[in-house]
Amino acid sequence: MARWEFKLPDIGEGVAEGEIVAWSDGVEVGAQVRADQALCEVMTDKATVTITTPKGGKLLELGGKVGEIIKVHSKLVVLELDGAAPDEPASVAPPAAAPRPAPAPPPAEPAATAVGDIKETLPGMSRAPAPSAPAPPATARQAGYFCDKPLATPATRQLARELGVDLRVVAPSGPHGRVTSDDVRGWSAPAASSAPSPASTAAPAAAPAQARAPQAIAPHVGAAGEPLEERTPLRGVRKKIFEGMSRSMHTAAHFTFVEECDVTALKALRARLRPGAEKQGVKLSFLPFIVKAVVAALKKHPSLNSAYDEATNEIVRRKYYNIGVASSTDAGLMVPVVKDADRRSILDLAREIQRLADATKEGKVRAEDLSGSTFTITSLGQQGGLFATPILNFPEVGILGVHQMKQKPVVKDGAIVIGDVMLLSLSFDHRLIDGHVGAAFAYEIIGFLEDPDRLFLEMA
Repeated sequence: MARWEFKLPDIGEGVAEGEIVAWSDGVEVGAQVRADQALCEVMTDKATVTITTPKGGKLLELGGKVGEIIKVHSKLVVLELDGAAPDEPASVAPPAAAPRPAPAPPPAEPAATAVGDIKETLPGMSRAPAPSAPAPPATARQAGYFCDKPLATPATRQLARELGVDLRVVAPSGPHGRVTSDDVRGWSAPAASSAPSPASTAAPAAAPAQARAPQAIAPHVGAAGEPLEERTPLRGVRKKIFEGMSRSMHTAAHFTFVEECDVTALKALRARLRPGAEKQGVKLSFLPFIVKAVVAALKKHPSLNSAYDEATNEIVRRKYYNIGVASSTDAGLMVPVVKDADRRSILDLAREIQRLADATKEGKVRAEDLSGSTFTITSLGQQGGLFATPILNFPEVGILGVHQMKQKPVVKDGAIVIGDVMLLSLSFDHRLIDGHVGAAFAYEIIGFLEDPDRLFLEMA
């Protein structure tokens, strides 16, 4: 019998690795598998995918345990093939045609907002952080190097602050003379103490600080020695949310703007249109109108439809409108994306939003439906609350939080009447969006929602 090594195939554009969520029932060393049988579930940055084997045979090895990270094109399983001649050479997965640079890991994707229903169960799993690269040897450090205005991404600058490293004395190795995170780690390594000090005209580097040790929580037990706590590994979607939130909060400079919106006219418009939508099998919520209002406002304030590319130090202004709509699932908050929202009618938006919401809650959402957003909307719906501070879906520069409609007294034509009022809370990246721009964008959205007939005038 011939041994055959099945390698993890390409599972998405830009995806370099995935986490083994679970091996399928009956998939274990010594078991017999058939061609096209499901082997395991692997979770990537974008979605959970099921991997099947193209050939049948006896399982000799498994390439990893549940919770472990496996690289694309690395060993997933080893089979003893059915019906292979004893002297038949082992077949292996075809190698890549030519060496090529590893794809850069995609930015943290959807599922990054503080507003929403976050569950504690973890049916899915996501990738664990890759181990940091080893520090370069001390000989790689340049004696006397000094640059008054070093180039570095915000993440690298944050790392330098944490390690107490003065970026001005770190010799860069990145493109265009940019200091990388590895450069900072190399300078802060113990060997740095033996490196010569910078020139006398240069400001001395700050003394390397010890990285903060992880804070352990001592276990508690009862009188009979029974544990009084339940511990669950941080994995899966919750880990992805954890990492995305941390990255957003430690990179972008958040500021939040909150204002009321009188949606009495919008509520009446929806009531008039809902019967016609139901005849076409569409459930018409307020969300399609809000998406349309956001798109119309983005067209008037294109800087809000932007993102910051850390790798190239460029502001990327998008000319397409893909709106992420946060959706609560048992695995946590996810953000499926309504593509080309500017080209869709209210009815078409309602259909697509419902399709994405159903697929997300059922765990059947496609990887392409969870990427590519240019702006995000998140809603607390009927759960109320006065307002909340949404966390940016980094690298986007704006996010809209929608809150419960409540009846409140409002002034119209000099008289106090009862109106339907909804609070909107918008967060922006203050590094790229000035306060008056964010406020103007917010009032543009409010104007469309308070006078929804304008939406039909603005439609493409």
